[in-house]
Amino acid sequence: MGRSMNRVRRIGRLGAIVGFAMLMGQAAPRGAERLLDDSDGRDWAAFGRTFGEQHFSPLADIDETNIGRLKLAWYADLPVGNSVSGPLAVDGVLYTATGYSVVRAFEATSGKLLWEYDPHAAEAAGHKLRQGWGIRGLAWWNGKLYVGTQDGRLVAIDAKSGKEIWSALTVGKDDTRFISGAPRVFDGKVIIGHGGADVGDIRGYVTTYDAETGKMLWRFYTVPGNPADGFEDKAMEMAATTWAGEYWKYGGGGTVWNAMTYDAGSDTVYIGTGNGAPWNWRIRSAGKGDNLFLSSIVALDAKTGAYKWHYQTNPGESWDYNAAMDMQLADLMIAGRKRQVLMTAPKNGFFYVIDRTNGKLISAEPIAKVNWATRIDLNTGRPVEVANMRYEDKSQTILWPGPNGAHNWMPMAYDPRNAVVYIPKLELPGTYDDRGIDGKTWKRIPGAANDAAVNINLDSTLPGAGTSALLAWDVVKQKQVWSVPTPGFWNGGTMATAGNLVFQGQADGRFNAYAAATGKPLWSFDAQVGVLAPPITYRAGGRQYVTVLAGFGSSGALFGEKVARFGWDARTQLRRVLTFALDGTAKLPPAPPPFKAQPIADPTFRADARLAATGASVYGVRCLVCHGLDVKAAGLAPDLRASPVPQDKAAFESVVHDGALVPNGMPRFEELTQAELDGVRQYLRTAAHGFAMTAQKKASR
Repeated sequence: MGRSMNRVRRIGRLGAIVGFAMLMGQAAPRGAERLLDDSDGRDWAAFGRTFGEQHFSPLADIDETNIGRLKLAWYADLPVGNSVSGPLAVDGVLYTATGYSVVRAFEATSGKLLWEYDPHAAEAAGHKLRQGWGIRGLAWWNGKLYVGTQDGRLVAIDAKSGKEIWSALTVGKDDTRFISGAPRVFDGKVIIGHGGADVGDIRGYVTTYDAETGKMLWRFYTVPGNPADGFEDKAMEMAATTWAGEYWKYGGGGTVWNAMTYDAGSDTVYIGTGNGAPWNWRIRSAGKGDNLFLSSIVALDAKTGAYKWHYQTNPGESWDYNAAMDMQLADLMIAGRKRQVLMTAPKNGFFYVIDRTNGKLISAEPIAKVNWATRIDLNTGRPVEVANMRYEDKSQTILWPGPNGAHNWMPMAYDPRNAVVYIPKLELPGTYDDRGIDGKTWKRIPGAANDAAVNINLDSTLPGAGTSALLAWDVVKQKQVWSVPTPGFWNGGTMATAGNLVFQGQADGRFNAYAAATGKPLWSFDAQVGVLAPPITYRAGGRQYVTVLAGFGSSGALFGEKVARFGWDARTQLRRVLTFALDGTAKLPPAPPPFKAQPIADPTFRADARLAATGASVYGVRCLVCHGLDVKAAGLAPDLRASPVPQDKAAFESVVHDGALVPNGMPRFEELTQAELDGVRQYLRTAAHGFAMTAQKKASR
């Protein structure tokens, strides 16, 4: 009795439920105990392993002394589709969600495929297919898996059979909301957010459902709606005082497309919110107000969804500096005091430590090059902005970091033993201005992949631009422990283990392990393709395994040559589940030759600069996010400089206008006029012609 009660006190409110059930001889909720931060590590049952999202495992069978024996145990080839998501492992079964939310179950020790579930999300998505690149992960609770879909469904699947149990449409059927992030579970509930504010007049929210039945329990909006319609709660009434103009006509944004964390001790859900819609504060809110709850961490009562507190990283957000990056929980000794903290590294370049009981800022320091603010004021919690960082004088303003952020969605890992986080850091500035944009007449372009309320360019010519690193950061001291350069601009999510190891995949096709204390490279595996997904580790059959999904894609594809140079092609690149164990005996087949786009003959091409300029405008707002800057794709979509499709008018229009490749993830753009279709064709053929001429010159040298 005494030991059980001590256990109850130690693991908090949810642990108390488990412990009480055990005392009374009842069955505890399956899944509750393994999701606690102090669980034994046998399973990896959530995106970040546990409720606290630490991406840390207490397993240490594989450690810094024997990492050289880590070998491939098995692999499984995957079909074409996004494979940068985080898998799960529960009770000896590995679960993956790839492409457009296709879920598979594998025997964890052998790689034997047990079942496959396909929600056919691409076909159902319609215009929602135009933004987003597939799913980033799934959730597990009480024998069920939960996955979101591009068309906005939340689906519950039986973990043993792969059969659908229930499905709930969480968004409007014809709005631009879509789901790309992993759901989170807690206390018999499952919560999901959505994306879409970059392409539509979207008002963000999260929705919580009963995990067993799919019944909607509560919804929390992240920005206020039209005051004339009344406010859903006191939080929205309060938030409305921080907006100006007719903000509700623009949606507002604040979508929760990625980050959600649960604190079992206080029964609190923390959500990380996105950028404004549109990005330009002067259009969105007449250049006035903080615009709550954009770019914020918001604490909600997990039972009711009621607002508890918030902390805003960027008041009046204007640069896509959203706060939707992963948030991790820990208990730390800071200045001689034990603090319950939330940690996050949002896009804006600062690392924040926040008191999770009340939302008060404890510390914030830059982890990358930052020039938009000199510091974060610890008394007010607000950034001290540099003049003209909001491009007020209409000149072009260079900001570090750019809209990609100093840290994007690829999760960091936190080692609770030494209070160090391991962050996939990015360095790339952006130039912003709103010249030629009239706030009084601006309207969103239907079907566009960005809101065009700000002119944005990514500047890779400056020193240090377009680089990345794996950064070890002391949370308490707010200082760098070590930093290791990583190849290219886009790097993978991280995992830390009690074996004193940090694992990370990289853009060049290596999957690496580092010494947690020093950053010394200890082990590397040639995955034969870029690795961006966060790795996991677990125990099955008495053996520790490490699994990562291999494949290159996600939003990094839009950065053109900075990532395209590694040669990962959307059609031909390998996509695999890779699983490792000590003394594994599996071998990959020989690697195919690196993809290199080859010019193709276009004998009927005729230059037409005016028509190509028309097409460049269409390409920039509809095609660039997948097919890349300067038509240099980076694994997410085909390289159209080397495609015969634009040469054939009928084939091109069947794909772009009629949607012939929707099942493959290529959306249809039926609203494009003939002139716009002709312009895009001309622009692509012009790019292909220039590519061919450049190749010809190089060959003749």
